[in-house]
Amino acid sequence: MSTTAAHPGPIGVKAIDHVTLVVEDLERSAAFYVKLLGMRQVERPGFSFPGMWFQAGNTQIHLILAHGQSSSAGLPDAPPQAGAGRVFHFAFEVADCHQAMERLKTAGIRVRGSGLRPDGFHQVWCYDPDGHVVELFSRTESGGP
Repeated sequence: MSTTAAHPGPIGVKAIDHVTLVVEDLERSAAFYVKLLGMRQVERPGFSFPGMWFQAGNTQIHLILAHGQSSSAGLPDAPPQAGAGRVFHFAFEVADCHQAMERLKTAGIRVRGSGLRPDGFHQVWCYDPDGHVVELFSRTESGGP
């Protein structure tokens, strides 16, 4: 593909900076993302609507409290026959996926499914308090480094 004035080439995306989620209850979501998943809350600019920001590595989750000029909170669930990883979701790497799944169960978090990717990574999908599907994965079947 040649680059011309009409087609100057790719934009050159560097990374995913953040994912924005609309939620019904900021404190309930903060408990999930900070107390359970271990993200840290970071400063948020003074927008004219309520929200919170959380950091994990180089990626942020931006929460917006549902209001009259936002979309509704959460996402509609996919049909039961849809594979756990074949629905809208975002993923976080964890050190040990097996341990993470046990922690999710202990916390009473609804798990959508779990499995191994063809490359051996272990995955578990769960729901945040508003029904967003969150994948946690570790790089080996045993969950270790």
